[in-house]
Amino acid sequence: MERTHIISLIISVMSFTAGFAQTVTSSILSKQRIGELFPESVCSSLDIHFPIVQVDHYTDKSGSYYCVLTESRDETFEDEAFGGLDTLNRKIMAVNIKEEENGALTKRWEINDFITKNKYADEDELSIWFWKGYTAFNDLDGDGLVDPLLVYGTRENFNYTGNGRVKIIIYHKGKKIAIRHQNGILDGQRETRVDPSFYELPQKMQAAVKQRMTGMEENRHTIFPLYWEKQMEHKKTYLADNY
Repeated sequence: MERTHIISLIISVMSFTAGFAQTVTSSILSKQRIGELFPESVCSSLDIHFPIVQVDHYTDKSGSYYCVLTESRDETFEDEAFGGLDTLNRKIMAVNIKEEENGALTKRWEINDFITKNKYADEDELSIWFWKGYTAFNDLDGDGLVDPLLVYGTRENFNYTGNGRVKIIIYHKGKKIAIRHQNGILDGQRETRVDPSFYELPQKMQAAVKQRMTGMEENRHTIFPLYWEKQMEHKKTYLADNY
């Protein structure tokens, strides 16, 4: 093959690769843009009835999407422990929406959850909310499709998240896969349930989830069972302190 043809082939391959890499983007919409895209009439048509707290816009080779995070915002109170007002939510809802070629918005999936009885206290959970710092919309397995990763949790009054729950959800090829964790301030109270299909995910995706779990512990948002990393290496679906 002539040298000029080789150079042309290399340039073509590089251009194709660059173009493929650019098919995946994500960003957080401004409040102004949220108001433009999701006025009350549009929210009503999509059955979105809670206040919107964040909208992530992402694109991949399958199209353009919006993930709308909403929380019920039932009341505010003065939280003396944190020195300011806090908002309490009894319910949350996430809605994933595709923007069709004609501009129409169609719902693809949704997540709903709510506060419940605290497993290790005599009171109900106080609030539930999305942990937006752990949420991500990236192509984790390199197939040109975004793999939405959402995290939310609960708190109670005295130990904040110490006795709360954490839920990690990842969507892969249209399938919802979850890790559900019950936190506890004492050894033996903490337990984590892992969907068996989690261990069927590509290693990069599993690593991204475990990285967030490590971050939650480092940030003191939760404590997973002792030796949880080792338990997950053995593909355990129930993680406990008595491993």
